[in-house]
Amino acid sequence: MESVGRIGNVSAALLLGGASRRMGRDKAQLAFEGVAFATRSARLLERLFEEVLLVGGDAPSDAPGRRVPDPSGPRCALRGLVAALEAASAERVLVLATDLPLVTPDLLLGLVAWPEADVVLPRDREGPQPLCAVYRRAAALPLARQRLASGDLALQRVLEGLELAALEGDALRALDPEGLALSNVNTPEDLARVRALAADAAREAPRA
Repeated sequence: MESVGRIGNVSAALLLGGASRRMGRDKAQLAFEGVAFATRSARLLERLFEEVLLVGGDAPSDAPGRRVPDPSGPRCALRGLVAALEAASAERVLVLATDLPLVTPDLLLGLVAWPEADVVLPRDREGPQPLCAVYRRAAALPLARQRLASGDLALQRVLEGLELAALEGDALRALDPEGLALSNVNTPEDLARVRALAADAAREAPRA
């Protein structure tokens, strides 16, 4: 793919190595609109960013991006965050979980364009969303490494030590008017729900 028009000063990392305990199978391989979650998200990132990292897990063969193994340690989002920040070429890294199949280019570009901080993330009615966020490596990586080494694995604890800028309220609604972009899939029921939401949106979309 041509790099013209894609973002070069921010890397993008798709986290694939979650335990998927509640789903019971690898979420990266789940099909959504006929395409694996990981492939769908990686293709979206490839359209927007010059560098795409596929971090941990078992990425589908048709998912574009550079494969990055997780470091040793417990299977958790923090381990993936550390791997992403270590492998990225750019100082700022957009980190995205693979279980957000409705995330949009508008939201991701909005996060990149938002005034910079150690971490820029959306904050909706569920709270801050650290797995759809832009991290500054110099600030976030040492703290994330420290938390991982100590066994303090909650991402919220990492956020507490960083300067945070939140995309929320009217600014978030402007980029995600339907409030669907951050719909995550942790269970089979969640998967059924987002598939239904996507089908409804397709039916309501104006015809050309």
